[in-house]
Amino acid sequence: MRVLQDIIAQVQALETRGPLDVQVERISFDSRQVKEGVVFVAVHGAQSDGHDFISKAVEAKAVAVVCEVLPEQLAAATTYVLVKDSAKALGQMAAAFHDHPSRKLKLVGVTGTNGKTTSVTLLHKLFRELGYHVGLLSTVQNQIDETVLPATHTTPDAVSLNALLGQMVKAGCAYCFMEVSSHAIVQQRVAGLEFAGGVFTNITHDHLDYHKTFDAYIKAKKSFFDNLPAGAFALVNSDDKRGAVMVQNTKARVHYYSLRKVTEFKAKVIDNTLQGLHLEIDGHEIWCKLIGFFNAYNLLSAYAVAVLLEEDPVEALTVLSSLNSASGRFDYIVSDTQITGIVDYAHTPDALENVLNTIQQIRNPNQQVITVVGCGGNRDAAKRPLMADLACRLSDKVVLTSDNPRFEEPQAILEEMQKGVKPLDYKKTLSVLDRREAIRTACMLASSNDIVLVAGKGHETYQEIKGVKYPFDDKQVLQETFQQLGK
Repeated sequence: MRVLQDIIAQVQALETRGPLDVQVERISFDSRQVKEGVVFVAVHGAQSDGHDFISKAVEAKAVAVVCEVLPEQLAAATTYVLVKDSAKALGQMAAAFHDHPSRKLKLVGVTGTNGKTTSVTLLHKLFRELGYHVGLLSTVQNQIDETVLPATHTTPDAVSLNALLGQMVKAGCAYCFMEVSSHAIVQQRVAGLEFAGGVFTNITHDHLDYHKTFDAYIKAKKSFFDNLPAGAFALVNSDDKRGAVMVQNTKARVHYYSLRKVTEFKAKVIDNTLQGLHLEIDGHEIWCKLIGFFNAYNLLSAYAVAVLLEEDPVEALTVLSSLNSASGRFDYIVSDTQITGIVDYAHTPDALENVLNTIQQIRNPNQQVITVVGCGGNRDAAKRPLMADLACRLSDKVVLTSDNPRFEEPQAILEEMQKGVKPLDYKKTLSVLDRREAIRTACMLASSNDIVLVAGKGHETYQEIKGVKYPFDDKQVLQETFQQLGK
């Protein structure tokens, strides 16, 4: 239980109506979850406006309503708090309600288009191996030490997020590493949190269905660093041309990492094979199980974070050399006939290009690369032809298929992808609408020692169609298909 006055202490209230010394049992932005003792925060959502449900919350005996516009008629038994930004107020209130858990551990946020999940997963594993109790908030899963909690969003809503952080504090976690998505930044889900540090991986075209313009997407990422406190660190990939832009207005201490430039944290790729990476970092040579130049960046940033958090550099490198990647990130299997099957979450043009370039670097001249790729529905449509074009340019054969069509027609998505296939690539490209059948087709096309890449879904264990999530695991389907075909 908390007192309303304490919960809104950091909120810039424009006006209050009613008593502030009332007891609060819970905070909610969903009117259907309101009951006596609950504060309802009316937030403008992507699908609906919480202000339209204030009357329902009052009927359900909400102890208070936080909103940007006061109703014409105010209920005598309800306290009203008028604010400029109710989404921001929700984050601040959630943090206060859970006694500011982000202040009681070191919270590090990782943002960027690609590499977030692998980076936070590496950091979670690294600090666990270094002997700490550690929390993880990622696209794949949330964890408190080794206890796995389901993840439904890259970054949870503000109420759930602070509740999770509160559980981590109770479990004795000294650190938490979390992905910070652009949606979460714009929607103020991280408002009220205090970060010990922030990491920028890279930025390429993505989520333009939501942000509308690339400039707006960049500004969303940048605002995360704008809001870091003076005592925090901001670690930036200087090989990304927009890296310096991210920290133009930050109060945090700025540090850079690079594979190409002379920076504070520098790595050199000595060898890149299907067995892993041979790197030189900080004058030390290490072998790592992860594959590809993009993972060299992820490993380097994890090392840099450890050093910035005052861990021993040599010990950090020793542990990193033993770690595996996150589930569904360049996750590979080898069939009985030595066909290499790779499953990767690559669902943006840049991520797909990185994975295919990595495969090109490690394959031998006699190996075919056969790529299965689709694009999700109700997301950035502009990338669909780009994804198909990239797959064709960097693969020997391509099977275009369905990803998570959501509420779009799969055939319509496929036709938009087909627009990116150039006439010269028609002969090596097939379109197979059913994803399972597409994977089977790719496996049938593969001969001994070839490489089959299944891109787009990675760790996901479902396929979302018309609002229903049907069980579907790319890696499992790939393994079963190899066995069924005797390959």
